[in-house]
Amino acid sequence: MSAETPAVEVRGLTKVFDAGEVRVEALRGVDLSLRRGEFVSVMGPSGSGKSTLLHLLGGLETPTSGRVVVAGQEVDGAEDRDLTRLRRDHLGFIFQFFNLLPSLTAIENVYLPALIARRRTEDLEGRARALLDRVGLGERAEHTPSELSGGQQQRVSIARALFLEPEIVLADEPTGNLDSVTGGEILALLRQAADDGQSVVVVTHDPYAAEQADRVVRMADGQLDEVGSAAAR
Repeated sequence: MSAETPAVEVRGLTKVFDAGEVRVEALRGVDLSLRRGEFVSVMGPSGSGKSTLLHLLGGLETPTSGRVVVAGQEVDGAEDRDLTRLRRDHLGFIFQFFNLLPSLTAIENVYLPALIARRRTEDLEGRARALLDRVGLGERAEHTPSELSGGQQQRVSIARALFLEPEIVLADEPTGNLDSVTGGEILALLRQAADDGQSVVVVTHDPYAAEQADRVVRMADGQLDEVGSAAAR
């Protein structure tokens, strides 16, 4: 992906959920572009469409209509194997629910993406341990998820998402289970990732998270309500 190509480009994106007689328009004609190395925070009340937008960017859900291009690849209408390759090779996900494998230690969960992608990365354990150190969990590297608190599991999931230095990081409330000090450290890590050239999209209710962003996108009722620069860092 060249520097001139948007990391993410969305045009006319809609998503409708049908649940029996109930029809919910989660997204209604959303347009959004994200530059390479840009940090964007998506804010808005619950039910405004923030998480739905993130899931569509990651190819985790199918849009009802509209165009989604991520890392230069069409997401809407892509076949499952192509979406799997896109997520594996270009995206890092940070979910509210950590999705750690319970039988693996923290350090094994962090370098798992390299094994899945069959990347011949040197010193997997050393790189994973360095990331765990950066999120304050170096001493917990050999613990399994059941031996970690919710906040610690979140930090492991963040280290895992950043391990392969993906072009694009998609984060859903990454500081929601963390205390303010640890949350600030995680946001600094994401800020550094953007400064290093990775594109970062963070769905958040945290005003401090928005302050770290280059741009804040506000959503309401499935539409972009406001797009503006974040407060000066």
